Amino acid sequence: MLLDWNVVVSVRERGFAMARDILREYGAVARSGYYNVLVMKVTSPVDFLAQLEKRLQMNSDLMSYVARIAPATATFDFATPQEFEERAREAITQFLPQLAGKSFHVRMHRRGSKGKLSSAVVERTLCQYVLGALNEAGTSGTIRFDDPDAIIDLETVDHRAGLSLWTRGDVQRYPFLKPD
Repeated sequence: MLLDWNVVVSVRERGFAMARDILREYGAVARSGYYNVLVMKVTSPVDFLAQLEKRLQMNSDLMSYVARIAPATATFDFATPQEFEERAREAITQFLPQLAGKSFHVRMHRRGSKGKLSSAVVERTLCQYVLGALNEAGTSGTIRFDDPDAIIDLETVDHRAGLSLWTRGDVQRYPFLKPD
C-alpha cells in the first residue's frame, strides 16, 4: 500500500485494473487494502484536478471505471482518535477564511478505525469547531446540507487522513468529486 497518499479513488465494480492503469498516468497508484479503493500520490492535487478535467473533456472513459476521486489538499497521519481530532482541527484551520459567511458541512469517508472513529461524531464535532472558530474570528458560517456553499471532504484510510475544501462550483465542475 502507498503510505504517503494524497488521493483516494473509489472504483466501480470490475473497473479496478482499468482505473489503476489510467490513473498511473498521473501519479503512483496502489491498492488500499479496502475493496474497490485505490490510493494515489500526485505531485499537486490542484494540477491533478485540471489534468483529469482535460482528459474527461476529450475522453470520458475513466468515469466508466471510477465512482469517485477525492484529492486531498492537506494530509496527516494519526495514531489515536485524540490525535486525529487535533490534527483534523489544525488542517481545517487553513479553510476558515474561505468559509467566512458561507454555508458548509463536513463529510467524512472512513476506511478503517472502526469502533474508534465515528463518521457522524467527527462530522458534527468538526462542524461545531468551524462555527466556533469563525465566531471567534468575528465572522459567521452556517451548517447546511442542502446545496451548501462549500463541503469539507475528509477521507481516511487506516491511520492516514486527507482533507479538502470543495466549493459548489468545484463540485459542479469536477463530476468525479462527489463529496456527499
